[in-house]
Amino acid sequence: MITYDCLYIAGSWAAPSDPELLDIRSPHDQAVIGRAAQARPADVDRAVAAARAAFDEGPWPRTAPAERIAAIRRLNALREADAERIADLVSAENGSARWFTRAGQPGLTRQAEAYLRAAEAFGWEETPESASESAPESAPAVRTVVRREPVGVVAAVIPWNSPFSAAMAKIVPALLAGNTVVLKVSPENSLSMGLLADLLDRAGLPEGVISVLPADRQTSEYLVSHRDIDKIAFTGSTLAGRRIAAIAGEQLKRVSLELGGKSAAIILPDTDLGRAVPGLKFASLLNNGESCIAQTRVLAPRSRYEEVVTALKDLVESLKVGDPADPDTFIGPMVRRDQQQRVRDYIELGIREGARLVTGGPQVPPGLENGNYVTPTVFADVDNSFRIAQEEIFGPVLVVIPYDDEDHAVRIANDSEYGLSGGVWSADETHALEVARRLRTGTVTVNGAPISFDGPFGGHKASGIGREYGMAGLAQYTEYKSVTLPASGV
Repeated sequence: MITYDCLYIAGSWAAPSDPELLDIRSPHDQAVIGRAAQARPADVDRAVAAARAAFDEGPWPRTAPAERIAAIRRLNALREADAERIADLVSAENGSARWFTRAGQPGLTRQAEAYLRAAEAFGWEETPESASESAPESAPAVRTVVRREPVGVVAAVIPWNSPFSAAMAKIVPALLAGNTVVLKVSPENSLSMGLLADLLDRAGLPEGVISVLPADRQTSEYLVSHRDIDKIAFTGSTLAGRRIAAIAGEQLKRVSLELGGKSAAIILPDTDLGRAVPGLKFASLLNNGESCIAQTRVLAPRSRYEEVVTALKDLVESLKVGDPADPDTFIGPMVRRDQQQRVRDYIELGIREGARLVTGGPQVPPGLENGNYVTPTVFADVDNSFRIAQEEIFGPVLVVIPYDDEDHAVRIANDSEYGLSGGVWSADETHALEVARRLRTGTVTVNGAPISFDGPFGGHKASGIGREYGMAGLAQYTEYKSVTLPASGV
């Protein structure tokens, strides 16, 4: 059993204000796998005060970008060396299948390397060309220096479903830009995020630069409302994002939000289903369906509708559901009992709405009653107005929606309050790109191509504000400053 009885505050392990430890239970069988301290408002005050002092008076914001880049390279190397332990811990805490957590480790490396490339090419301080030729003769000649400076103290708040990816997507660019960070993580991830704190400690960041606080929602709201927080970076539900946006707006804090999704996969009539359906296994059902980018609305042409439905039925029924530590398992348990019940409630709702239950259902898979398991489910004959087609279920539930022609498919795909991700499948990738351009969503993959960490990632509409990854993600943690000098000056 793993125990973290201290909190990582301001670069060192410290006794929590509340000594009671939280039992961390396996979603597979409810066994206690660890115990961990949880942060309270008094701990937040300590972490924020240290971050404020480190930003206002410490060396980190004033170090050269090359030094910060070197520190993040050390952190990334430490994480790579512990990749297997990280994957196993996340599987144990979340119920994420071992294939998913292991496959995600190289992705974490690519994510960090994209940020590092961006930092090396970033215009930290530039002198743009003078516009004196177009200026009036009476205007004084000046030289302008444009700087990109850190925002300040960042509250980074992440969800439980993919903790290392969400944490690194925020703390890496924030630190590269010279900010100080208080990372608030979910109680469910207290063990894996304790390991992240260990790695940060070994990376040798200056005192006060970063804290890692597992905490509940009330403590999270206390953190984002704190007067000494300059920017909020949040990943989570749209409901929580609306609340955070309101707090940020009232206090005029900088904010970036990566929120929910209900992404559509458009299967064009010329699609090779032998390629597309195995691709949807990953695009639609990754991480037990507990993924904001999952393509859970499958749009199929009427001319091939039953063919698509049958292929998805065969796919879903072939997937092994069970112990996430088993290398043959594709779908593990939901993270908590309430999440399991939420998904089962949505399946029952779909039946009441009149959708055709193709496979699955609200029953728990036989022999897995002790865990938070859900039977993977496919619904057909779904109208896009149904709640199961409009609301984020966050579980292994697919809805198959028929369309008449390409324009109709695009209208259905865009008929959602969300706009985070999506996919287009076609034998003609040039044409698929044309369709992708018409979708109101932040990311579109063609024929299952992986998301690029060099390109910006984020949502349209209720799926968020701002972008992560690469140059765009790094820029979210900086402020512009313009300094003008007489043209004759030094």
